[in-house]
Amino acid sequence: MDRSRLAETAGTTGAIARAVAAHEQAVVELSRTIHRLPELAFTEHRAARAVTELLARAGFAVEAGAGDLPTAFTATVGQGPVTVAICAEYDALPTIGHGCGHHLIAGAAVAAALGLQPVADDLGLRVKVVGTPAEEHGGGKVVLLERGVFDDVDLTLMVHPLPRNHGYNPRGTTSQAVGRYRATFSGRGAHAAAAPQRGVNAADAAVVAQVAIGLLRQQLPADHRVSAVVAHGGDATNIIPETAIVDFECRAFTMPEFDDLYGRVRRCFEAGALATGATLRIEPTEPVYEPLTHDDVLCRHWEGALATLGYDTTPGGAPRGGSTDMGNVSRVVPSLHPWFSLPTTDAPIHTAEFAAAGDQDAAYAAMLDAATALALTAASVVSAPEDVAALRAARTALAQSAGAM
Repeated sequence: MDRSRLAETAGTTGAIARAVAAHEQAVVELSRTIHRLPELAFTEHRAARAVTELLARAGFAVEAGAGDLPTAFTATVGQGPVTVAICAEYDALPTIGHGCGHHLIAGAAVAAALGLQPVADDLGLRVKVVGTPAEEHGGGKVVLLERGVFDDVDLTLMVHPLPRNHGYNPRGTTSQAVGRYRATFSGRGAHAAAAPQRGVNAADAAVVAQVAIGLLRQQLPADHRVSAVVAHGGDATNIIPETAIVDFECRAFTMPEFDDLYGRVRRCFEAGALATGATLRIEPTEPVYEPLTHDDVLCRHWEGALATLGYDTTPGGAPRGGSTDMGNVSRVVPSLHPWFSLPTTDAPIHTAEFAAAGDQDAAYAAMLDAATALALTAASVVSAPEDVAALRAARTALAQSAGAM
C-alpha cells in the first residue's frame, strides 16, 4: 500500500498519512536545503534554525539551545502521559557533505512528528523532536543525554538511510562501540645534521606505535577496527621533531571487547614512547559511542508499520559495522534505530556518490515512507497499554543497569 492509498483509509493510520502528505513539499524542501548547505559538527546553525522554524510555524513549542548546545533543540506538541522523542540529525561530513544522509534523517524526523501532530492528543501522546548535533564527530546525543534532555522520554525513535537492498527491520542488529583519542608524543628538538644525537624524535615514537598497531591487527578479531592518522609529525626535515600527534579510534561490538581493544592499542603507543624516550599523553577527543540496542517491543510495532506500507519485514540486512551516539541513548531509553534504503544507489555511506543519491526524488520519497512508518510505530505503541507498561519497565531496568556501571 503506497502512502497516497493509505491516506484514504479511516482512523489514526489515515490521519497520519494525510498529515505527512500535507507537509510533504515543505519537508522535502527543508531536507534539500540542509543537503545543499552542509555544516559540520556543532556548527549546524542553518539546519537547526530551518528545522525549528518549520516546526514552530506548525504549532510546536520550540526550545533552542537544548542542553546548552547552540545547535541542539527540542520541539514539542501534544498532551499525554507518554512521551516519544524523535531524533533529528543534520551534521555533515568534511569535503563530501551529507554522505551519511543526515538531511534525510532530519526530514524523516520532522515529517514523522508532523504526521503524529493531529492524533497526538487523542492518543495521549506527547511528541518531542530532539535536534541532535554532531553525530559524526562529537557525540551530541551523549551530551544531551548527560544534561537531562531525554529524562522525560518514554521511547526514542529515528531512522537512517542506507544503500539499496538493505533490510528495513533492525531486529537483532547493533552497532560498534567507538572511542576516539589523540596521542601526543613529546620529545626534544635538535638539529638533524649538526647534533641529531641530542634529539628525542617524537615522530619516531609515532612510527613505532603505528607499526605496533599494524602488527597487532593480525591478532585482533575480524570485527574489531583500529584506525589512525598522523595529525602532526614535524615541521622541517633538518629539525628532529619534538612533537608528534596521532589521532586514532577503536571499534568493537561490545563494551568489554572495546575496553580490551583500547588497552591493547594504548600499549602500542606506550611502546613508541619507551623505544624512543619520548613522553606520551593520550586524551579522548569525544565521548565513547556505545553499541546500539533495539527494543523488542518497538521492533514489533515497526514491523507492523512496515507491513502496513507494504515493505518486507524480514529481519536483518543491516551492515556489520558503523557506530552511532544513538547507542548511548538506547542504553538509557527504549529505542529504535531502523534503516531505509535509497533505491538508486549501491554506493556505501560516507561517499560522495551516496551524498548525490540522497538528493534525488526517490530518496525523498523513501524518506517520507520511513517517516510515515515511524509515526505509525509511535501511534501503535501508545495504543497498546501493555506495551507502554513494558517500555516503562524496560526504561527503569536500563536506568538501574546504567546506575550500576
